[in-house]
Amino acid sequence: MKTIPFFAPDIDDSESSEILSALSGKDSKVSLLEEQFKKYIGTKHAISTSDGTAAMHLCLCALDLKRGDKMLCSVNCHPFIPEVIRHFDAEPIFIDVSEKDFNLLAERCEEILEKNDSKKLRGIIVSHIAGGMAGIESFYALGKKYGIKIIEDATYAMGLSQGGKKVGSLGADATIFSFFPDKLHCIANGGMIVTNDDELAQKATLLRYHAMVQDEEGSEHPEYIYDVLDIGNKYDLTQIAAACCLAQLRKIDKIIARRKEIAKIYDRELSNLAHLSIPARSSEHVFSAYIVKIDKNRDGFAKELKERGVQTGLHFIPLHLLSYYKTKYALKVNNFPSALRNYQQVLSLPIHTKMSDEDVLFVCEQIKIVDKGRV
Repeated sequence: MKTIPFFAPDIDDSESSEILSALSGKDSKVSLLEEQFKKYIGTKHAISTSDGTAAMHLCLCALDLKRGDKMLCSVNCHPFIPEVIRHFDAEPIFIDVSEKDFNLLAERCEEILEKNDSKKLRGIIVSHIAGGMAGIESFYALGKKYGIKIIEDATYAMGLSQGGKKVGSLGADATIFSFFPDKLHCIANGGMIVTNDDELAQKATLLRYHAMVQDEEGSEHPEYIYDVLDIGNKYDLTQIAAACCLAQLRKIDKIIARRKEIAKIYDRELSNLAHLSIPARSSEHVFSAYIVKIDKNRDGFAKELKERGVQTGLHFIPLHLLSYYKTKYALKVNNFPSALRNYQQVLSLPIHTKMSDEDVLFVCEQIKIVDKGRV
């Protein structure tokens, strides 16, 4: 039976070439990646890390997040967001989302900010879900009005634009990216922080490798003499991983273009089914996930598709339904009704460059068969 995997990496000779070049040791792929990435996004600074989770942790370190601080975030984001916040013994404050596009809503954040009288509320982490954009200008306005930080989680939004400018250059205090978001056992990994804040960039760069510094070349001290200026960690990206990420960056626009082509086929073929609907989405979209809604028994629908050779995914299980957060904060199932209703219906379809048009049509045909067989 034909099988369509949920994800397959876009790997070709360009990755091999860059990795072989990295192995020669002639130049720094990490430095080259950072230079090309900040040029691609349009920011002053790009600080690479071992993965997207490390990028968020390093970013919050650079912002000096402390015990008892609070950060607003979507209840519909990937678990790494509140996980990182909790590692500082800080508190994630979960906010319900839009039922239409699954993104965080600024007006719901402002309801919390208006009632807040604590200086411990430090900022908002805005996740762009599935490759579509949250209403980011409203969040920038909240940042200015309430004197808080706005951090964008663009792990699923690399290459996304608004008004001709890339996400990461639109006005956040910092934005984090992942080159291989949410893929277990991926071939390589890499993350990035971008910012126009000189102080934040300097602090993140210092902390990235144990806050160790050495004197500049030409100093009177031997080159092996170093000092430690702060409590850092090891977040740095290897040269081989950087080489792989560099190859990915150079073809990201091609990857996005292909995902958009696949999305058009899905839109056309799946637009008039009885039990499946295509949610509204922003006009600018890079389709890191293609999400549909199943009107009932989503898990049964997914099981039947798997039996017919189509693997699917889920973006995401709301955080208040996960054991740690449900127990830690005594959260109830109905605390976040929009996220809950979305969760009961959403399903992500395969969308990646290894899919041919024939593969996409095969997926659509299997969906139509399952949809038609529902009672």
